[in-house]
Amino acid sequence: MIESGNLDRVAIFERQVETVADSGAVLKTWAPFLTLRAELRELRTDEVATGFGEGDARAVVLVVRWHPTAILTSDRVVIDGRTYDIRQITELGRRGGWKLAAVAA
Repeated sequence: MIESGNLDRVAIFERQVETVADSGAVLKTWAPFLTLRAELRELRTDEVATGFGEGDARAVVLVVRWHPTAILTSDRVVIDGRTYDIRQITELGRRGGWKLAAVAA
């Protein structure tokens, strides 16, 4: 169960979008699509299975309430001005919430 008092951060989820400039060039930018309250837990690197030289990255786990808008591992999240790439999403119960593993971008 997710306790409301622990959801003390604002998580802004962003998704990459492509736009075409007047010149015909394709521009990729990040656009916010969802804002949720979140609990942020930092992890030590020995608690996270790291690979591809990412052992020095700041790893976190976010816990958020369930929302009908899908969150994908290709999305990213901004909390307290810091951007994190989402690596894993685990559903907590049936529509109870999500646990997201992420690393600092």
